[in-house]
Amino acid sequence: MSSIPRPEHPRPDFERKAWQNLNGEWQFGVDSSKSGLEKGWHSGVDLPLTINVPFCPESSLSGLGMTDFLEAVWYRRRFSVDPALSGRRLLLHFGAVDYDARAWVNGKEVVRHRGGYTPFEADITEVVDMTSENELVLYADDDERSHVQPLGKQSSRLKSYGCCYTRTTGIWQTVWLEAVPASRVTNVTVWPDAPNGRAAVVVDVDAPHAGLGVEVAALADGDVVAAAKLVQAGPTNTVILDVPDPVLWEVGRPFLYDLRVRLVEGETVVDE
Repeated sequence: MSSIPRPEHPRPDFERKAWQNLNGEWQFGVDSSKSGLEKGWHSGVDLPLTINVPFCPESSLSGLGMTDFLEAVWYRRRFSVDPALSGRRLLLHFGAVDYDARAWVNGKEVVRHRGGYTPFEADITEVVDMTSENELVLYADDDERSHVQPLGKQSSRLKSYGCCYTRTTGIWQTVWLEAVPASRVTNVTVWPDAPNGRAAVVVDVDAPHAGLGVEVAALADGDVVAAAKLVQAGPTNTVILDVPDPVLWEVGRPFLYDLRVRLVEGETVVDE
């Protein structure tokens, strides 16, 4: 059994094999005066507490259970990149951070993101050291009483009330590294046409070039049941799959096809 909390890949709908989970113990600090940046907390400063990421500091699973208002918090950890991720671009992913987040790798700011519910990423290839230990620091500003950021059902009072629950501050979804090629798939959208046994698969590609093709296959129980290919990839590509005798998802009889998307150059798989 893994000792890393939430060890599963956070994107089962968009999973590459080359990835590294950064969940687990991080250093943690509350910045009540919001002066941490002026104090240099973004690099080289140990934080006083320990938190179990990806659980928010308000939760008991985080090891803290701090349910008072936390308007600004800091996270810090050190990590070494798995050698299996070398030789490609390296992306740093945050599943979600509430609310206004900034991240630094080895003292260099790599991303800022506002919004507590959506994932974001940064290409850290140029700032990370692939052969030794690295420092990752994250700052999150989360002032639920400011009246200028969306709260959802997070309580603006100290305690939960009505349908409003205790707040969620800072990191609350998985943090991970992902190795990607220079030309890569960035998004996949599927438009099913069940009555006609077809599906349109839209594949977005970053940095397409001459000779780069797109292959899409639908699989059932590991076997390919439909496949199609575009010889030349562009930024946005639509591939039509004809699925014989399609099995539909039904209540009581759930069924999902697996979808494999590849970028290929000749016989070489560039991305999958």
